[in-house]
Order: sequence, then structure tokens, then C-alpha cells
Amino acid sequence: MSYLGVEKSLSGRRWVGPGVAIERHAEAIFQATQLALPLCATLARLGVAVEEVEQFLDPKLRDLLPDPRSIRDMDKAAARVLQAVERREKIAIFADYDVDGGTSAALLIDWLRQLGLQSTLYVPDRIDEGYGPNEEAMADLAAKHDLIICVDCGTQSHGPIAAAVGADVVVLDHHLGGETLPECVAVVNPNRQDETGDLAHLCAAAVVFLMLVECGRLLREAGKKGPDLMAMLDLVALATVADVAPLRGVNRALVRQGLKVMAQRNRPGLVALSDVGRLESQPNSYHLGFVLGPRINAGGRIGRADLGARLLAETDIHAAKAMAEQLDHLNTERREVEASVRAAALAQAEERGLDAPLVWAAGEGWHPGVVGIVASRLKELTNRPSIVIGLDGDEGKGSGRSVSGVDLGASIQRLASEGLLIKGGGHKMAAGLTVARDQLEPAMARLAELLAKQGAGEGGAADLILDGMLMPGAASIELLEKIEQAGPFGAGAPSPRYVFAVMMIHFAKRVGESHLKISFGDGQGPRIDAICFGAFDGDMGQTLMDHKGARFHLAGRLELNEWGGRRSVQLRLEDAAPV
Repeated sequence: MSYLGVEKSLSGRRWVGPGVAIERHAEAIFQATQLALPLCATLARLGVAVEEVEQFLDPKLRDLLPDPRSIRDMDKAAARVLQAVERREKIAIFADYDVDGGTSAALLIDWLRQLGLQSTLYVPDRIDEGYGPNEEAMADLAAKHDLIICVDCGTQSHGPIAAAVGADVVVLDHHLGGETLPECVAVVNPNRQDETGDLAHLCAAAVVFLMLVECGRLLREAGKKGPDLMAMLDLVALATVADVAPLRGVNRALVRQGLKVMAQRNRPGLVALSDVGRLESQPNSYHLGFVLGPRINAGGRIGRADLGARLLAETDIHAAKAMAEQLDHLNTERREVEASVRAAALAQAEERGLDAPLVWAAGEGWHPGVVGIVASRLKELTNRPSIVIGLDGDEGKGSGRSVSGVDLGASIQRLASEGLLIKGGGHKMAAGLTVARDQLEPAMARLAELLAKQGAGEGGAADLILDGMLMPGAASIELLEKIEQAGPFGAGAPSPRYVFAVMMIHFAKRVGESHLKISFGDGQGPRIDAICFGAFDGDMGQTLMDHKGARFHLAGRLELNEWGGRRSVQLRLEDAAPV
């Protein structure tokens, strides 16, 4: 049954409210704790048991951090890294070109530097070299280094790691492993086939952090002091959010603590990036995912592949500012490239049909640096796993994004094992692939079949999930601060979305090319400002602008707006429906 009777909103979605079980659970939490009802409703939706509420609202990293040695090969990896430190060996770090790879590399560079060692950073070019280690690069690094540490990559790089003759290799990764592992000192990866899967939700930076925790333990046993690892949690938090790891358990604690570290503004690279992104308030998970993350990724997408990692590891604020400005410029350029690919991909996907188990599009010369973002946009629009592929010559390189409950990485890997892909892999929510042009159609048909078996395509493409109703007078800074206790919010733990029912629009203004700013109220109490990004990409922007006094149900998420020293609650408007 639809919420408030909205079967089709202005964005074409059906509204769905909380079920009876969640409402009952929220009431039980309220009776036991007397916490604010909207907070109780959020805790109920997140599945927090009544007896766990206190611990959930105040998570302690020491209680949630797993024993690093519970991951296979961790002892070997930590021992080899410490041996390299002890012997003052030459160390190279081979990192992926995204935020997770960049933060993983910066963690190691920072940690080694504090122990007096300078390391070599190598990040492959997305277009010329592709994802992960390649034989030429690994052979070159091996000729000049004693140890190569592969971060956020390497688990399936059998040939390239074998080419690293003369150097030891340690892999710290989280991408899905195959049936066999490359021959090297250690492959530390909670997504190896022989792992339990209990820590499968960790991003690569969290795996690196756990290895550094183990190194710290070994140093203390030897009577030595290692670097302050808590001060490095800003990088782990950034990677966890940007890599869309679920914000539950230890991930939630890592992000929560990491945001506190970031607020201290001690890392020059993040300070410079925050300033160029005009981040004026306390950092939160939204800023990590949508302000900082895209700018760090921009270097790997359409610019210098190693720029993001170098910025994060930079100690000089002036050099950091120059790099941050360069990344900001690249991010603007990336948005322009993305817009053109997105329009073409959406048109193609719509023609093929948006209600299938898999939504996909492929186009000539589409930039490989933006196909992942466009796939993410298609996924958000359709609530289906999505693949976007750029074709060049006889091959296509693509990227995919999945929805909750559908393991895209495993399906892509199976396609590769069946010979329908040249190569492919990833994790549950994101994956990459290379496909021969003449295999494109059969490969996508088979992928759709595999994903359908996991339930892809069963959820309504147009469902907007809502937590309940609020009146404008209740939407206070105090309430927002109470709800934030259940955060940080993000993947696997979305922030609550509320409806303001039967509202009058008092003010409406177009902002930029496609955004809408409004002020609304119930005609009796206080008014609330709202911003709707991309409102004019569809019908919602113009309809609300031309309201002519009509009333609307308005749905979205509350956020704190800080401007000119004034703090107020703002609604990030996501949808609307006429009354």
C-alpha cells in the first residue's frame, strides 16, 4: 500500500512507508529509552535491538575492531613489512586509482615516513594500463625495490606478480578472490575464497589499517613505539564512505571516529581539498562521498592517476593547495564528460527497457573514467544493477554498480570464468569488466540471467522509501542532532527520509542550470527552506515553480545549513506529490 496514497509522484515514484513491524519495534525502543520518536524509528529501521541501543549510539572502536590476525596471511604481511622497515629496504606501493586505493597508499606512505622510510608510489593509468598490476610495471618496480605492496588490487594478478622477479610482494585487498591466489608472501583479503566472509564488508583502506594495527602490536612486543594510528582514521573513514562500504559494525565506528579526526584539520591534503570544495561545516559522511571523494577520484578518471594519493600523503600545505585546485579543475571537467555520456546511456537504456534485471548501455568512445559514475546514476534511477561500457576497437571496458542483496562482483567473475568476458571482477556493489565487442550482447544477456537468479529486477524501480511524517515546527536543530546519534549514514544505513504533508510553497527559485530552492510551510507555523538538486532534469522543478498556490507533499532528508554564521535546518528535497 502506498504512503499518503502516492502511487506516482512528480518524479514517477510510488511512496512506501515503514511497515507494521518497524513501527512496533520503534514503539518498543521508545518505551524502553524515552528517546525522541523519530530517532527510535530510525534505530528500528536499522535493526537495532532494544538492548543494543546504548552501545549503538556510542560505538567504541576498541569494542568493534576485529583481531587483525583473524584474516588469513595477516601475520605474514605484518612480519614482512616490519622486516623491510628494520632492514631499511626499498619499498614500492602499487595502488588502484580510486579513493580506496589512494587512501590505502597514503596510509602506508604516512606510516612508513613516520618510521623514517620514503616509499615509491605507483598508480597505473586507467586508459593505458587499466586496473591492477601489469607485468611491465611490476617488473620495473621489482628491479629497483625489495618489497612491493599492492593495495586495493592484486588478488587476481597472477601473471604480473610472477613478473616481479627479485622482489617480495604483499597484497592488501578486498576484491573478490578466485579459486587460486598469486604466488607471493601474503594475500590479505577478507574476500578470499577461503575466508569466512565475516569481514567481507571492509574496504581496502580498512584492511591496510588492520595490518598497521598488527604491526603496532608487534612493535610494542619488541619494546618499540609505532606511529599514532588513531590519527590516520580520517583516511579510513574517507575510503569506507567513498567505496560505498556498508556503514555497520566496525565500519560505522571507523567512520564515526575518522570524522572526528578530520574535523581537527591536521592533514594538509584533506584541509586543502575541503577548502577548495567550500566545506564550511563539520565534515559528515555526505561530504566524504559527494564533496571530497569525487575530487580525489577525478585524477584517476581523467587526469594524473596518482594525484589523489599524492595529495592525501602530502605534508606541505602549499603543495597540497596546488594539487587540490588541480583536482577541483579536473572534477569540473569530469562532470562535463559525464553529462554527455549519461544522456546517451540513459537514452539507450530506456530504449532497451528499464525494468529488466540488468540495465546496461554501451557506446563508442565513452570515456572509461566516467562509465562507473554513469552506471551509478542508472542504478539510482532504476533500482537495478547497471553496467555502462565504453567501446574502443574490438573491445569494451565497462563498470557496474549493484543494489542491496545482489552480488555483482561474483556474477562478473563467473562470466569471466565462462569465457564471455576477457576479464572482470570486483565486489558485491561494484565491478569492472573488459569484453570483446562481438561478445557484448551474449555477455550482457548471461549477466542479466545470473542477476535475476539473485532477485535483481524484483524491487519496484519507482519506490521511494520513507521513514514517516514531520511537521515544520518539529524539524529543529535539536531533533537533527538527536537523529545524527544514529549516524553516520550512508551505504547500508541510509539517513531517514521524511514527508512534510499538505505544504504550501511560499517561495520558489531556480538555482544554477537545474536546481530548485523553495521555502514551504503549513500556513500556520514556521517555514523551512529546501534545496532540490537536479529538479529541472525532470518535471518536478517546473511543476513546483508553477505551483499557483496548490499544496504538495514534500519528501526528503533533513540537513544542517550553515551560512553567514547562522545555523538552520534545511530539507534536501528528493520528491514531491500534489495533494
